[in-house]
Amino acid sequence: MKIEISNVKGFQDFLPPESLKRDTIKKIIERNFKIYGFIPIETPVIEFDEFIRGDSIQEEEAVSDRFKLKDRGGRNLGLRYEFTFQLARIFKQNPLIKLPFKRYQIGEVFRDEPTGPKRFRQFTQCDIDIIGDSSQEAEAEILSCFSDILKELNIKAEIEVNNRKLIQSLIESVQIENIKEVMRELDKIDKIGEDNVKANLRKYADVNQIITLFKLLEKDIPFFKDNAFEGVEELQNLIKECELYNIQLKMNPFLVRGLNYYTGNIFEIKTESSKESLAGGGRYDKVVGKYIGKDIPAVGISFGLERLTDLADVKIESIPNVLIISIEQKEHAIKLIKKLRNSGVSCSLTSDKINKALEYANSLQIPYVILLGEKEIEQKKINLRNMSTGEERMLTEKQLLRIFAKK
Repeated sequence: MKIEISNVKGFQDFLPPESLKRDTIKKIIERNFKIYGFIPIETPVIEFDEFIRGDSIQEEEAVSDRFKLKDRGGRNLGLRYEFTFQLARIFKQNPLIKLPFKRYQIGEVFRDEPTGPKRFRQFTQCDIDIIGDSSQEAEAEILSCFSDILKELNIKAEIEVNNRKLIQSLIESVQIENIKEVMRELDKIDKIGEDNVKANLRKYADVNQIITLFKLLEKDIPFFKDNAFEGVEELQNLIKECELYNIQLKMNPFLVRGLNYYTGNIFEIKTESSKESLAGGGRYDKVVGKYIGKDIPAVGISFGLERLTDLADVKIESIPNVLIISIEQKEHAIKLIKKLRNSGVSCSLTSDKINKALEYANSLQIPYVILLGEKEIEQKKINLRNMSTGEERMLTEKQLLRIFAKK
């Protein structure tokens, strides 16, 4: 039998230097999550398919794109397509979780959907959520955390916001029925344009209703407040809270997001240049407590590691940071490498010939090389070479450890 040696379509490998860049970015993300007080959790990749599907008659696109499988017992299972739906199970099984519960999760999710240049069937998702806090302060915390991550990654972006209650009340005000279908069409405006959206809306409303709705969508927040549209106060409070963090928000009346999911303020973060979506989230107060018979307020944001990696401008952490070349001084080299590693320095050891070892260091972009031969041992010194400048310095062991302690 001939074995096909290739990746399954929609799945990819990550090798250096991209794997190192991903690792660097992941550490930045996780450090910021922890700084904001979010606690890590982990959940299974596989769940019962009935649980993944939920009880909605019309599945969301992401749900319908789930991977389905069976185990040996014939049970219907599926791969997780995101993290948030698993919170409902967690709160059913762990009723004593203290609220507010600030959690983060970074891991692999899977979707059996058409692939493209930037669309894969497996990707690394990063989530933060605050469960049990209904305030706009919690929403601002979420946005502030992600904004800090973007700043550290040198990614310029803008945050678009809207409110699901506001959209619904605007549609209801012009007496259009089929509210969810109308929202679904409005959400397509960036993809198919205003004229096509208006044409599609003719299935649910007459021309005058559509014209009136679009005129309303052009209004600003003070207008919505003066006319007592629902949801505008939540949106206004979020804008005020974000101002305390020096975060500017942009109102996008066509922003809808998950129809069976969000209940209040929603947001999407896009790049300033290409308007590519980096992250999305919002308030979802009817998801987490669905299996315990009560609403639990919740807000969160989700984003993919791959898109941030494509755009981020960061200094990639070198692994290893030092290559020790032992020139027939293996015992001394091992003693030195143990001291460096105990000091937190990433390093490797080789006994190859110098030219071959230097070529290896250059190929991996290892920034420093230590040459340890008979001359260095006699002088009780260590020869440190900076691979980018070619500069060599004879140092004592204490001087060497002090240099790397500063890095």
